[in-house]
Amino acid sequence: MLLKNVLWEDSQAHILIQGNLIQKVSREPIDVPASEEVIDCSGKAVIPGFVNSHTHAAMIMLRGINEDLTLYQWLDKVWASEAKMDGEFIYWGTKAACLEMIKSGTTTFNDQYWFPSHARKAAVEMGLRPAVSFIFLDSQDPKMAAMQRIACQKLYEKSLDWGTKSLFTISIHSVYTVTEENILWAADFARDRGLKIHMHLAETAQEDQDCRRLHKGLSPTEYFDALGVFGPDVIAAHCLFLSDKDIQILGDHKVSCVHNINSNLKLASGYQFRFKELQEAGANVCLGTDGAASSNTVDMLEHMKNSAMVQKAWRKDPAALPLNDLLASATVNGAKALGLNSGEIKEGKLADLSLIDLGGTEFISPAPTLANLVYAAHSDVITDVMAGGKWIMRNRVVPNEAEILREARKVLKQI
Repeated sequence: MLLKNVLWEDSQAHILIQGNLIQKVSREPIDVPASEEVIDCSGKAVIPGFVNSHTHAAMIMLRGINEDLTLYQWLDKVWASEAKMDGEFIYWGTKAACLEMIKSGTTTFNDQYWFPSHARKAAVEMGLRPAVSFIFLDSQDPKMAAMQRIACQKLYEKSLDWGTKSLFTISIHSVYTVTEENILWAADFARDRGLKIHMHLAETAQEDQDCRRLHKGLSPTEYFDALGVFGPDVIAAHCLFLSDKDIQILGDHKVSCVHNINSNLKLASGYQFRFKELQEAGANVCLGTDGAASSNTVDMLEHMKNSAMVQKAWRKDPAALPLNDLLASATVNGAKALGLNSGEIKEGKLADLSLIDLGGTEFISPAPTLANLVYAAHSDVITDVMAGGKWIMRNRVVPNEAEILREARKVLKQI
């Protein structure tokens, strides 16, 4: 497949897709046999597919029902709703989230939610590339902790038959919801099998204070470091309450730190995510939406804009988050966190990309396309999305949209 006459980094290019990879990117015309599909992309720009590095996809079904609460108040209500969920609920909830993610240019997402086999099946059917996890959340109960270790082993064995279109990861929910024994067991289990470790870290001031009280003055970051959990295989969401020492620890271990601006603002957890300091220390800084029950959207473009605006505001520096760093946090850095060969429009990379309609007022100025995309446009300018060389949206149409919405509304009735 040849995408010709597409705007790439503000000049015309031609992109040849072969199988699931980008075979060639050229400013000069590319000749292909007459039998090959050629798509004229005049009037459109191309960007890499977004990588949502931390979310709880099926939480889209809980959007807006628990408003104006602190994190711990919110969690109590969410957990009560989640107790009523089953695999079918997660399947259709994940499909609804995938629908929104596709329409806003996401091609890969790192999920942490219940019934991961059902979530994975839903996402793969939609054409997205999910990372789903077994979640260690034992509420500090030793009996539950033992049961979770057995369940984790079973799910891992099942995941060996999933193929290459998804990833299986291990989630350590947080310092306050998992026994130390399970934190150590989960980290060892993941490392022995080459799996990524996904966690919440330093999300609230309360979490920081409680951890210091229970663990001899150690911050959550220092505590996990003392246990030997950190490494370049760790993806840590939130990372808001970090000392200079914490940042150095995360940088030294090359941890992927995920900024979740909407959720943190909306739950009033905090907003001073130290993007620049983490980046300079050596951490891999990524972007995620968190779940739509707290964020209230899985639209990465919205989160990009909010992340940049808030960085500029609290630092009192309009250059606090340059556009190229912002795009990288939403694309290639997330791919790196998951060990994927994607996130860039480059030869040899996975063909994960979106086409942008430049015909509206958002792009009428001669400003860089990325500036207008982030600060002026909304995700409805994304017309076509490709994941792994296959179109999963054409001309804003995603297959089976009506069925997905109908079935999602049906299963909502159970809770």
